Amino acid sequence: MALPQAMMEQRRRFPMADIREIRQAGDRTPLALLAIALLVVGSVFSMLFSVTTGASDASILDVISNMAGSEAALSTRDRIIIFDIRLPRAILGFLIGASLAVSGTVMQGLFRNPLADPGLVGVSSGASLGAVAMIVLGGGLAAPLEALLGIYALPAAAFGGGLVTTLLLYRIATRHGQTSVATMLLAGIALGALALAITGLLIYMANDQQLRDLTFWSMGSLAGATWTKIAAASPIILLSFTALPFMARGLNAITLGEAAAFHMGVPVQRLKNVAIVGVAAATGASVAVSGGIGFVGIVVPHILRMAIGPDHRFLLPAAALLGGSLLIFADVLARTLVAPAELPIGIITAAVGGPFFLWILLRQRSRLAL
Repeated sequence: MALPQAMMEQRRRFPMADIREIRQAGDRTPLALLAIALLVVGSVFSMLFSVTTGASDASILDVISNMAGSEAALSTRDRIIIFDIRLPRAILGFLIGASLAVSGTVMQGLFRNPLADPGLVGVSSGASLGAVAMIVLGGGLAAPLEALLGIYALPAAAFGGGLVTTLLLYRIATRHGQTSVATMLLAGIALGALALAITGLLIYMANDQQLRDLTFWSMGSLAGATWTKIAAASPIILLSFTALPFMARGLNAITLGEAAAFHMGVPVQRLKNVAIVGVAAATGASVAVSGGIGFVGIVVPHILRMAIGPDHRFLLPAAALLGGSLLIFADVLARTLVAPAELPIGIITAAVGGPFFLWILLRQRSRLAL
């Protein structure tokens, strides 16, 4: 099958030897590998920092000693605080941060624009709608589904809401194989507003107990983290991550356009299907257990692209590590800045992500003709 005319022209202008030299000169593989190694260390440190920050007097060394088998290193009170309250919170925060960052990276690669993010284009709102519908209707219309799925009912409902929103968004924004950035953003705003309107209607129908259950949805929180919630969300998030190694090459190719990627042997339609389902699953599971947490999916990919380049082979694992670490640190700030009270974690991420998003928008406005 013939290559597109643009690619043939590029090959005529740049002999293969010259292309190899250009690739070698711009190769950031050693830097990317070093960054990933540092992010692994940073992730471990962020986890230890989270479980040892707060009212407990336990130090990082005490926690490590206890994990190594020395029960005398921690008192009974400290063990309860660390292993029943803080550790589930840190693990859940890392999983959610990783899933949101990776989802943003995948969406930006799939739509080939820097503004795609599950929160900005309505996917998180759709997932929230699914979760709220399960909470409000769980004792009525959705009772058979809740009885069938058990603890997985809420993540499954959020996944369904996120999947429907993502599919609608892609259908609206893509025409003749080309995705319009402006259409995507406007469609995302419209779909998000519609989802929020239906969510508001469901909240109006909720009883007092359900309203208390829905309180943390407004800005997102990890305060309710438990081992049960980890058991419900982690299989869905980790399962969606298993597709990442198989998507990296395709996302790299699709940056040249869907036609070019197809001629390079990438199964474009299958890649889009896997990416859409994976993003919906990861975002849905995250929203189901934490509520809406914005801007992680847009901040993390841009930081990493500036540091290690756009190669998704390294960008995706690095996004998971950095996203998880950043959300853990944001959670530490949320529960220590106004201690003994606690800020919603969505306030922290919005305070950082809002100005960052405006900076990206200003950098891209000439290309977007805004």
